[in-house]
Amino acid sequence: MRSITRILAAAILAHAFAALAAPYPDHSVTWVVPFAPGGATDSLGRLFAERMARGTGQSIVIDNAPGAGGTVGAGKVARAQPDGYTFLVGHMGYMAAAPSLYKDLPYEPAKDFDAVVRFPDTPMVLICGTSLEQHSIRELIDYARSHPGKLNFANAGVGSAGHLVAALFESMVKADIANVPYKGNAPALTDIIGGRVACMFDQSNTALPQVRGGKVAALAVTSRERIPQLPSVPTLAESGLPGFEAATWYGIYAPRATAPEALQWMVHRFDEAMKDPAFTGNLVDQGYVMLPASELGPAALASQTKREIERWRKVIADAHITPN
Repeated sequence: MRSITRILAAAILAHAFAALAAPYPDHSVTWVVPFAPGGATDSLGRLFAERMARGTGQSIVIDNAPGAGGTVGAGKVARAQPDGYTFLVGHMGYMAAAPSLYKDLPYEPAKDFDAVVRFPDTPMVLICGTSLEQHSIRELIDYARSHPGKLNFANAGVGSAGHLVAALFESMVKADIANVPYKGNAPALTDIIGGRVACMFDQSNTALPQVRGGKVAALAVTSRERIPQLPSVPTLAESGLPGFEAATWYGIYAPRATAPEALQWMVHRFDEAMKDPAFTGNLVDQGYVMLPASELGPAALASQTKREIERWRKVIADAHITPN
């Protein structure tokens, strides 16, 4: 009986050691995108998933889990097993603004995740209808200050990136600007083009086609420097709002205490993708802005997350945006 027990114990140990020795990944990896297919977060996630899995013999599968501004999907990853096979495509909304927008958030962004890598940023572009009489930021600010509540900004919904950046703009301009929420970016953009709303802060990757097509006018960008896709469009900082800087940022996160070999593999595959000039060139063409290597790693993303949580907490409080 004892010999059988020893044999069984040895078999269990052998199986455990074999599992530990198995190369990672030995099956497909899942990235949770907390929005429906087709949006900006989903599109960027799929671009990186395809490139980072290339040549590995495994795939990175996108799992769309929309709901509550991305917090449903983020909560799903926070509760997942930290075995290295579930990751989150993170976004400034549910990883930085959400703690100040939701009373019962089912996770803590800075505590329940391991930061892995940060994707290129998507600056916002202040776009306006072509019929707007104000043709510069200075003219727009002067109008907003002299006509309280008359200037209106569209956004993709309460708590969206466009809404938050507009709130930051309003606080720095010190003017009363009306915010008009829509159920998504597309209908908001449609009303900007149609002249039913004056302006909006839109992500560069969705604003660029409209600007290039002459359907909207670009007055400024929110990045620290002008972006190569719109070299003649000034930053808000150089247009009379020194220190203004904001962008929609993304990154990959894992459940806290995820297997180190999985995190290292993901960082390595990301580094390989960012060394591919065809891949990065395509990202730039679509409106994304490359960042220095020092801002892309796990420690940098973790620091960025903490800073942004505090930054948007103040903006949301100052703008009196009510938590859900």
